[in-house]
Amino acid sequence: MNETVRRLLPLAIPSLLVGVLCSLILLLVSGLANLLQDFLWITVPAAFGIPGYSPGWILLTLTVAGLLVGLVVWKVPGHGGADPAKAELIEPPQSLGVLPSLALTAIIGLAGGVSLGPENPIIAINVALAVWLGMRLMPRFGGEIYLILAAAGTIGALFGTPVAAALIFSETVIGKVETPLWDRLFAPLVAAGAGALTTAVLAGEEFALDVAAYPGFHIGDWVSGSLIASAAALIGLAAVYLFPLAYAGFRRMSHPVARLTFAGLLLGCLGMLGGHLTLFKGLHEMKELTATAASYSGLALLMMGLIKVAALLVAGTSGFRGGRIFPAVFAGVALGLSVNSFFPSIPIALALTSAVLGILLAVTRSGWLSLFTAMVVVPDLKLLPVLCVVVLPAWLLVTGRPHMIIKSDEK
Repeated sequence: MNETVRRLLPLAIPSLLVGVLCSLILLLVSGLANLLQDFLWITVPAAFGIPGYSPGWILLTLTVAGLLVGLVVWKVPGHGGADPAKAELIEPPQSLGVLPSLALTAIIGLAGGVSLGPENPIIAINVALAVWLGMRLMPRFGGEIYLILAAAGTIGALFGTPVAAALIFSETVIGKVETPLWDRLFAPLVAAGAGALTTAVLAGEEFALDVAAYPGFHIGDWVSGSLIASAAALIGLAAVYLFPLAYAGFRRMSHPVARLTFAGLLLGCLGMLGGHLTLFKGLHEMKELTATAASYSGLALLMMGLIKVAALLVAGTSGFRGGRIFPAVFAGVALGLSVNSFFPSIPIALALTSAVLGILLAVTRSGWLSLFTAMVVVPDLKLLPVLCVVVLPAWLLVTGRPHMIIKSDEK
């Protein structure tokens, strides 16, 4: 057995365990959020004889969700974790005392219809637990490896495949630079694979949309796809540039209860305008929107995409806990459906993937993650060579621009 194998093989067991743990925690938090969501949007309004997604109920529920999250941030120890507007997707581990309030704020937001995904708070929870447990049970590997394993396991569980984790970590320097990439990715891939398989066996949510297959490459597809991706990227960039302005505006309301209640009210107004499909993280909603797209005009679909971006901007800067990937994907799907409605000659598969690719480039600034997610939304390998070209002009638009995050020294 050579030295590399002796170094990597002992990591297999902790990687598997961390991946499974990350998936179970994701499923637990998601399950609790789903139960609360059914209670808030089905059980309670039915008891009062009110349609669950009536405009008034949308406004009331989101306002109350803002109030509850504000109370947790104000009164519960841990204050819901670090400021989410300043947090990257993968952050250093937080203390265990933060986790109950972080989980509570995430569950309330997910159930209450806030336009944020579970990725950031779930990764933060899993990283903190994995580092704490790992350093007590198997400390010889070091805390950094458990951070990486937890992030990879959670990403694998979220997307249902270890490929997403591999692509994200291929853009990040982990381990020694001189170590071959696949050696550095060995343990994260084991964790991501374990997380993905656990989620698939126990739950099995998928991003894939049921749309007509891509008919095959036409030279004009490079042009139309590039224009769609660039337009979506510009919409995403508009939100990026508005992000610090919205953050500064909300921070004028220093008390978290007042700030988050007001933000919930704004989200309720946006929900009334866009309808129930523009609420929540957007995974189930984008599937429903795609299935019913024929009943909406191109302008209505465009407005739904823009409303989702606006809701993401409000939720992400006011203090709600959650990630930006899931709602950005919904916005991209709505924009792609709008393009297909206005220009039916553009294949729907190309319109959807190009729009998702473009907006994610602006929001995440990760080329691999954006390309991967677009392909997961419409898993057709015939699209891959087209998207590899389509991504280039959109990347030129976003590279060197500000990121959708508040720097620590900004107030």
